[in-house]
Amino acid sequence: MAAAGRLRRRLFLAVPWCGCCSPHRGAAGCPSAGQVRAAFLRFFQERHGHHRLPSAPVRPRGDPRLLFVNAGMNQFKPIFLGTVHPRSELAQHRRVVNSQKCVRAGGKHNDLEDVGRDTYHHTFFEMLGNWSFGDYFKEEACSMAWELLTEVYEIPRDRLYVTYFGGDPYLGLSADEECRDIWLRLGVPASHVLPFPMKDNFWEMGDTGPCGPCTEIHYDHVGGGRNAAALVNQGSPDVVEIWNLVFMQYSREVEGNLLPLPQHHVDTGMGLERLVTVLQNKRSNYDTDLFTPILDAIHKGYRGPRYQGLVGDADVGHVNMAYRVVADHVRTLCVCITDGIYPGLSGAELVLRRILRRAVRFCAEVFRAPPGFLASLVPTVVEVLGDAYPELTKNADQIMDLINENEGAFLSSLERGRRIIERTVQQMEPSANFPAEVAWSLYGNLGFPLDLIDLMLEEKGISLDSAAFNKLALEDAKRKAGGPQAGRVEDTNTCLDVHSLAQLQSSNMPATDDSPKYAYALGQHGQYEFSPCQATVLMLYRDQSLRKEVGAGQRCGVILDRTNFYAEQGGQASDQGYMIRLGQQDILFPVESVRLCGGYVVHEVTAVETLRAGDQVQLFVDEAQRLACMTNHTATHLLNFALRHVLGDNTEQRGSHVTAERLRFDFDAKGPVTVEQLQQVEQVVQDVIKRNEVVHMAEVPLTLARRVQGLRAVDEGYPDPVRIVSLGVPVESVLTCDSEAAMQTSVELCCGTHLLQTGAMEDLAIISERQLVKGISRVIAVTGGQAKQAREVGQCLAMEVDSVSLRMKQRSTSIPEMQNLSKEVGQLTKVVASTAMPQWQRKELQTILKALQRTANTAIKKLEVQQAEEKAQSVLAKHCNQPVIIDTVPADSLSILMKVVNQLCDKSPGTSVLLLSPQASGEVFCACQVSKNCLPAFSAADWAVAVCAQMEGKAGGSPVVAKGSGNAKGMQGALNTALEFAQSKL
Repeated sequence: MAAAGRLRRRLFLAVPWCGCCSPHRGAAGCPSAGQVRAAFLRFFQERHGHHRLPSAPVRPRGDPRLLFVNAGMNQFKPIFLGTVHPRSELAQHRRVVNSQKCVRAGGKHNDLEDVGRDTYHHTFFEMLGNWSFGDYFKEEACSMAWELLTEVYEIPRDRLYVTYFGGDPYLGLSADEECRDIWLRLGVPASHVLPFPMKDNFWEMGDTGPCGPCTEIHYDHVGGGRNAAALVNQGSPDVVEIWNLVFMQYSREVEGNLLPLPQHHVDTGMGLERLVTVLQNKRSNYDTDLFTPILDAIHKGYRGPRYQGLVGDADVGHVNMAYRVVADHVRTLCVCITDGIYPGLSGAELVLRRILRRAVRFCAEVFRAPPGFLASLVPTVVEVLGDAYPELTKNADQIMDLINENEGAFLSSLERGRRIIERTVQQMEPSANFPAEVAWSLYGNLGFPLDLIDLMLEEKGISLDSAAFNKLALEDAKRKAGGPQAGRVEDTNTCLDVHSLAQLQSSNMPATDDSPKYAYALGQHGQYEFSPCQATVLMLYRDQSLRKEVGAGQRCGVILDRTNFYAEQGGQASDQGYMIRLGQQDILFPVESVRLCGGYVVHEVTAVETLRAGDQVQLFVDEAQRLACMTNHTATHLLNFALRHVLGDNTEQRGSHVTAERLRFDFDAKGPVTVEQLQQVEQVVQDVIKRNEVVHMAEVPLTLARRVQGLRAVDEGYPDPVRIVSLGVPVESVLTCDSEAAMQTSVELCCGTHLLQTGAMEDLAIISERQLVKGISRVIAVTGGQAKQAREVGQCLAMEVDSVSLRMKQRSTSIPEMQNLSKEVGQLTKVVASTAMPQWQRKELQTILKALQRTANTAIKKLEVQQAEEKAQSVLAKHCNQPVIIDTVPADSLSILMKVVNQLCDKSPGTSVLLLSPQASGEVFCACQVSKNCLPAFSAADWAVAVCAQMEGKAGGSPVVAKGSGNAKGMQGALNTALEFAQSKL
């Protein structure tokens, strides 16, 4: 016991607590959340030799199926799947510990709507975890967990219950008696060691992949010597799970069967919030010091009742629910925005927008807080979490700005939505349901919360057509499911499964040497020469199994001992080309794609003849495609540098993709990039191209590379040693201590293939720039001949716009001529919007065209008014002082005819007018207006309908004005009908 006490003091009391200097200390005598977190990390790091890793960002890396990182294990998936690159940092770890930022909102794990209704759901939480990758297993994992909980945290043993997997006869899995016996040996009473079925104690990563039994540790909040075994896993708030230890020892196959994993792993997760609740003697996470400072800040701004922890009917006015919602959501917003997820219109960004808007609603509707209240809580969140996650402190101002901007947009949308609902209700028939189409538009386009729509309609005694709304939602879900990502299945011929990878490694199959992909040089005349590569087929892969032979016509993955093909990674598309078997020059095996998997480069090939392991092959890369990718990849680095140079050093890369056709680059931006900035960026790039700078590349140790000042690196795993790409400055120079050379040029960590000199790029044109979400912009650029073509097209369109401008200035007095000019402007606007051309020029032309369209519309309207006035004078002279005017008038459009009617009624206020205008096409326009003195007996809409019906046409309008059209054959009868109708109403 003395040893245990010393251990506790060293690990736990290393951070001052119990009323000392910590600004976030818990209740008197209880550790703060910061101390609890630190003790966990120190225990595994110092006591059990774990490597401490920082939290990964909550934006998932390389996993499009996840909206957010929702568990500590997400960043370690490549290890569990066996696909981790053997030279990467990740592959070197055997024991790891960290505190991972997690978000569960949207997707499979969605706690959003539950947050606030109870006292334990959250959208953001911290997951404390320790991992073993092929090192220790059940015995050590259970022992460490028990030691930490009972000796360091000093949780009473009689309050802890452990569960284990009780087996599954259907799958032929016996109970995990090994785990049960470990707990019994550790001194846990048999009455506290409980078996549970698959749904409680068997963890799976997904429908397929690594999985295994787990053991959970539960805590009884009541205690007092009672036996609470019957309450474990029963949803009781008194007995809660605090730690889950997963033993990954199986792999779930596509067919549903389980196979033993070649290597066993341990993955544990313990929610910090629940643990702190236990250690601070609270019953709710919201009563701990992770939340109380935020709740106090809310109360300070709210000036209403303090937070009391009430739920359900006891929570009058939902005040306590609002406290919980706002406190939780502002934490989530801070973490997500810091990690590069901004409120937006799809995916994780859409979920974050809903979180922000939900918080804003509670601030506005429950707290009656002014705009800006939510953002004012950010400094408190930073104070609570900033020590553990320093990136929050760095981004505090940006977080507040984004919250305020999005809050303003939402409040504006709410006001628009309320007006739309009011107008729609006024136009509805009594006892009708509110139209689903309008509700769906409010929900989808304005982001109007569905429950708020229901609430506003309920106040008016109106119901939403729920069945029709649900149908629209289902159609939308189907449409999204049928999008570009739909149905995309991992290629079973290039993505090696965990068993095949283990089989290759256990048979000492060497990883593919892909260094020949860098074997190219400039020839005597400046052309690129790619060295040939000869290789041996090590193994073939088809339908998730390794094969020695694949028959003709079959698609398969080919694993070679060496290759000059570039496998898709680092945002660069894979090479294409072909291979031939030595001695068979006339038989080509096309290589369609290439993937790197666990150090093995897998070439996707359709075998035109039987392929066998041991075959000698020669590889031929599609040189034109490779050179285009090299050009665009070097251009991407140069663009990154130019954007930082023009927009500022805070411009961080958010993603990129390079193909032979174009390059895409995403980056932080406070707003749209201006025309001048786009021109400056292109100029910076062109200056480097003209200088024909040498592109220096070298492999260096990762630790050394990361010391380079001004180094650009994205959030991804890099191999060690890592490749540095430096434009114009030798790698040795940028590695020199205190060198600032990397601040003046592009220096990046990159495994891609690049030009050897920048001059081969010839040119770069940014052909698109738009904001993906608030704060993140995307540019698309082309190089070489495509850039030249884009500039030529831009010049041609600029000349066309100049021509229209010149003709517009001549101010034609002909309405048809002006209408043709207006039409031409509209067509040019569409062409400019959709054609590949420099984006700065597109923006300039769009501004000019917008002004020209306004000028044309104004001129047409002015000419129509002049023409209408002349015709009105003529008609008025013909029908002087008549109560009703019915006549035919020549007019080029229905718009002009309507203006003639308006002019007549303005000049003769007591007169009702109906005019017909026959057209050369055989159509007849009809326009009418009824004097207000004749309402309501005389309706313009009814008048126009009766007249147009005589011409087999249609009409519509209001009681005062209406218009329509019909066929010229019935015009005389229509004139008679017009007169008879008017006489019957007057």
